[in-house]
Amino acid sequence: MSHIDIRHATAVTMDGRGLIEDAAIVIVDERILYVGPASGAPPVAADAEVIDAAGMVAMPGLINAHTHLAMTLFRGAADDLPLIPWLEEKIWPVEALITGEDVYWASLLGIAEMIRAGVTTFTDMGLFQDRVADAVQESGIRACLSSAIFGTRPDAQQMLHAAVQQVRDFLEQGHPRILPFLGPHAPYTVPTWMFQQIVAAAAELGVGIHTHLSETKSEVAASLMEFGVSPITRMFQLGLFSVPVTAAHCVHPTEHEIDLLAQHNVGVVHCPSSNMKLGSGISPIPRMLQAGVTVGLGTDSAGSNNTLDMLREVRMAALLHKVHGDPTAVTALEALTLATRGSAQAMRLDAQLGSLQPGKLADVILIDFNKPHLTPGNRVVSDLVYAAYASDVDTVIVHGKVLMRARLLLTLDEERIRAKVNEAARRLFV
Repeated sequence: MSHIDIRHATAVTMDGRGLIEDAAIVIVDERILYVGPASGAPPVAADAEVIDAAGMVAMPGLINAHTHLAMTLFRGAADDLPLIPWLEEKIWPVEALITGEDVYWASLLGIAEMIRAGVTTFTDMGLFQDRVADAVQESGIRACLSSAIFGTRPDAQQMLHAAVQQVRDFLEQGHPRILPFLGPHAPYTVPTWMFQQIVAAAAELGVGIHTHLSETKSEVAASLMEFGVSPITRMFQLGLFSVPVTAAHCVHPTEHEIDLLAQHNVGVVHCPSSNMKLGSGISPIPRMLQAGVTVGLGTDSAGSNNTLDMLREVRMAALLHKVHGDPTAVTALEALTLATRGSAQAMRLDAQLGSLQPGKLADVILIDFNKPHLTPGNRVVSDLVYAAYASDVDTVIVHGKVLMRARLLLTLDEERIRAKVNEAARRLFV
């Protein structure tokens, strides 16, 4: 049995209790035992690792609900392009050359970047997800993994069978920090027959589906021309929403489709930086929240963002929606909620993650407020959203294990990882 005892933090619990000054967080094995005033905490166990968090803010780990981790290899390689040319001319041709070993090292790089930014869980879609799983297990982070399925490839049926088998394998392995999903890429790359098979497989396996949906105006226009309905309506008609769905982007829904997303508890993942950079548009997040849609937050890939910095993404989510003239459109607390409870709900993990509560999994981060840009520090939530940097994250705990302490990564050799990724990039981008 392991014990971690955090003392004297300011706790942002994200469970409706507000701030707890001079808080204690007691962790036993992989779960939180106590969160509350230090004066009411149980005695420190004799074998506990005690962390003095005076001057620090404790909060639930950030959850990056949509990314393509291996695309750290593409950082800066395909900038200033719209989505389809970006994919077809720059991304997919090089992705065809990437090996499982490349994915492993690129995933470790992305994980190192995310841990440094306070991310404790991420949701990935990509190829060679078995190698992403290796990186997850080695690093200690938590992940929801889905193999990308493309119906436009000659080997589409084999790709689908392999993805379903991989989900079966993950479920049989029962790794406590890996949750599998099925990952049809998007309505414009996956035909109707394949979506129907994927929905049936997800229902049989009892897993969710992670996909891209209604990302660009051109996607919507093409769907209207070919099917007579826009992508979200088409997916509803195909029965996609009969199983748990996490849908990245949803930039161009109609009012009726927003209601459909809410009624069927579709988890929408807002990716503001990627949507801005690719010129995809601004997702109507304030309207979705008003309608009761479950909304999380993601960075998308390092190829389209170009970082995996979730604190920056939180800030973008808060600022972007104010440009229409309403400074209250997405408040600081709402933006922070998107990256914690919202992302957990979008992935159907809110019973275990997203807030600091007894019984939940011990995914906790400490942010050092002993900085000029975080002083005087008497508006903690606003400071976290509008002033904090990823470099302010001091300590990261996942599943009751310390992965970073005083900015030192404890499970990863960052220098070796960077060297391996640089070596792969030189080979791929000749």
